[in-house]
Amino acid sequence: MILLAATPIGNLGDASVRLRETLEAATVVAAEDTRHTAQLLRLLEIENRPELIALHDHNEHERAAALVARAATEDIVLVSDAGMPTVSDPGFRVVQLAAEAGVTVSAIPGPSAVITALAVAGLPTDRFAFEGFLPRKAGERGRSLAALAAERRTLVFFEAPTRLAATLADLAAAFGSERPAAVCRELTKLHEEVRRGPLAELAEWAAAGVRGEIVLVVGGAPEAEVSPEAALAEVQQRVAAGERLKDASRAVAEASGLSSRELYAAALAARTENGASR
Repeated sequence: MILLAATPIGNLGDASVRLRETLEAATVVAAEDTRHTAQLLRLLEIENRPELIALHDHNEHERAAALVARAATEDIVLVSDAGMPTVSDPGFRVVQLAAEAGVTVSAIPGPSAVITALAVAGLPTDRFAFEGFLPRKAGERGRSLAALAAERRTLVFFEAPTRLAATLADLAAAFGSERPAAVCRELTKLHEEVRRGPLAELAEWAAAGVRGEIVLVVGGAPEAEVSPEAALAEVQQRVAAGERLKDASRAVAEASGLSSRELYAAALAARTENGASR
C-alpha cells in the first residue's frame, strides 16, 4: 500500500494522532527531503527509525516504478516537507503508477496550505482553483495570467517571497488593480499574517519586502453586466444562426442573469415590429 501522509505546514501541534501512530509503525518512508523528515520524527518524539528514501522532483520519475513494485508487498508511507503529498509536491507519479498497477493508495488527511489560506482569506470559497506557482518566464507568465483573467472562481497560488511584489503587480495589470486578494504568510506559525486588499495596494505593500512561506488568494472575475439591449441582440443572432427562439432566450438568460421570459417576449416583439415595418 502507498499511504500519503499529510504533515504540519508549520505548527507541530497540527500533527494528528493518526500521523504519529503511522510514523511510529512505519518501516519505509519516502520523503521529499530525508533530512527534513528525520528532524520531524525527532521533533514529534517518534522513537521509530524507518528506512528513509528520498523522493523529490528530480528523481521521482526514476524511482516511482520501484516504489510501487515494493508497495505491492509492503506499506510505504509517502510524505512531503509540509502538507499533503502530490499537491504541488512530489508523489503524483507514484500514485499514478500505483493506480495503474492496482496497488492500494490511501491517505492520512491533515494540514493543507491551500485550504487553510482559502478559509482565512475572506474571499468566496464555494468554487476555487489551485494554480500552484506561476511560470517564471515573462512570456509564459503573461499567457497564463491572460488565460485566468476571466476566471470566475477564486484562485489560489503559491509564490516565493522574493517574487511576491512582482507577481502582485503582474496580477494587478492582468486582472485589474481593484481585484480583491489576500496574501497569507507563515500560516499556522508564530508570525502568521493575512493581508487583504486590492491587488495594486498589496503590490505596493509587498514592494518593501516580505518574508516567509506565501499563499496568495485572488478573487474571481466579477460578473460582466449585460444590458437588456445587448442580450436581445445576442438572442437575435442565435436565432438568425438557426437556433430556436426559446432555446436562445434560455441560454442568454442563464449567461446574463436576465429573465428568459422577458428576453423571449422582447425578441417576439422585435420580430413583429420588423415584420410590420416592411
